[in-house]
Amino acid sequence: MNLGHIVQQQARRNAARPAFVWGDRVWTWADLNDRVAAMAAVLADHGIGKGDRVLVQSQNCNQLFESMFACFRLGAVWVPANFRGAPDDLAWMAELSGAKLLICNAAFPEHAKINALALSTRIAIGPADFGPDIDELMQKAGPPPPLAAVDRDDPAWFFFTSGTTGRPKASVLTHGQLGFVINNHLCDLVPGLGPDDASLVVAPLSHGAGMHQLMASAKGAPTILTTAAKFDTAEIWGLVERWKVTNIFTVPTILKMLVEAPEVAQTDHSSLRYIIYAGAPMYRTDQVRALETLGPVLVQYFGLGEVTGAITVLPPDAHSALDDSRAGTCGIPRTGMQVEIQDDTGAEVATGETGEICVLGPAVFAGYWDNPEANAKTFRDGWFRTGDLGHMDADGFVYITGRQSDMFISGGSNIYPREIEEKILTHPAITETAVFGMPDPKWGEVGVAVSVLKPGHAVDGAALSAFLREKMAGYKVPRAFHFWDELPKSGYGKLAKRLIRDELEKRQSKGTP
Repeated sequence: MNLGHIVQQQARRNAARPAFVWGDRVWTWADLNDRVAAMAAVLADHGIGKGDRVLVQSQNCNQLFESMFACFRLGAVWVPANFRGAPDDLAWMAELSGAKLLICNAAFPEHAKINALALSTRIAIGPADFGPDIDELMQKAGPPPPLAAVDRDDPAWFFFTSGTTGRPKASVLTHGQLGFVINNHLCDLVPGLGPDDASLVVAPLSHGAGMHQLMASAKGAPTILTTAAKFDTAEIWGLVERWKVTNIFTVPTILKMLVEAPEVAQTDHSSLRYIIYAGAPMYRTDQVRALETLGPVLVQYFGLGEVTGAITVLPPDAHSALDDSRAGTCGIPRTGMQVEIQDDTGAEVATGETGEICVLGPAVFAGYWDNPEANAKTFRDGWFRTGDLGHMDADGFVYITGRQSDMFISGGSNIYPREIEEKILTHPAITETAVFGMPDPKWGEVGVAVSVLKPGHAVDGAALSAFLREKMAGYKVPRAFHFWDELPKSGYGKLAKRLIRDELEKRQSKGTP
């Protein structure tokens, strides 16, 4: 099925129900279907057809959401960028994808100036001097072309990796694969979702939140968009109360801020049934506080863009504020997916042993666009290699130890930062932390911890080191401790060790670590 048909289906069944809400604007499913059809007509008038790539540079807005369905409808490929990226990042995406057309929000005039071989047309979201306003073009649009016929393996979405180990790669997500993921998400993350639900967006629609809203659209649930330019806990909790929001997709750091915000106690959030968090494991101390504050509504999933989130799930009944027996787990394999912990040769390791988390099933992407070298490294005997290290217990619960790139070797011993970070966060003075290896002439590498203190609390490196030595082997304890006011985050709100390491090196070069 062409995924663009989702909007048509909802317009038939739920024409007058809200589909998209942004501030005081409410678009019904009939409205959204009309707008998607008009945008598809505009793109077709500019030469976009099946297989063509459309690059989109924009912060969250209704046009960004509509462009996804307009591309799907034409059989074109949606190529959304992280709006926080630089113009050079967008130029790389344009060149790699071979995009013919750029839809660029008027807020990013420098991005609209990029040069790329195939890029010939620029259309603006809002008034701009680099191209016509897409809304004005849509008002004059003629009849839209019919829904394009697509095959299961036809590309629908280029999902760019975060680029933590180099330039971002374009993961090819297909119509058939995404159709499976929609059903998988509905089964494992938000069972029973329907038109009476409401889904709040607190992350960029260009990535995981876009997949979540695609899933919600498939069941006729409206998408609620925040209006604040920056993260605003008061607005978010106010929207939850006003629209009786039942589900939110987020990442652990954002969920932590929502739980710690004063507004959580001042607004009615009893409508919430599912808060789905992904993108990184959630530390147990933060998990417990969220459960105590919000009740049994947490759903964790582990999944990369390449598998569109569908690797493991930890549903509400597997979360418990009282039971630490499975602390640190990211859950069990998703419905219809197979997960295995493998050694360097591809053989399955024994229960409880650490290896690479590998996955097989219909949610796995079609490969990286125009990158045979990365594909050769990523796939082995049909298995997708996540690059994450972990182990599986006797009941099939998976535990993430960390990224292969996070592990460091000190004095010949493999050290996994995740275990150390979990222990550091049990200290009452610490609210955030990151541990990683740094070069050392004697040991090869030694652990370094960068932490943020809770307001009104104090602890120094010596005290924290002594605290950890009571909880783990001495060789695992970091040799250096730093305390900052805040830790750098990625464009998706996740702790980014690469950024933290770069900042530490910068501070050390200035003599102010």
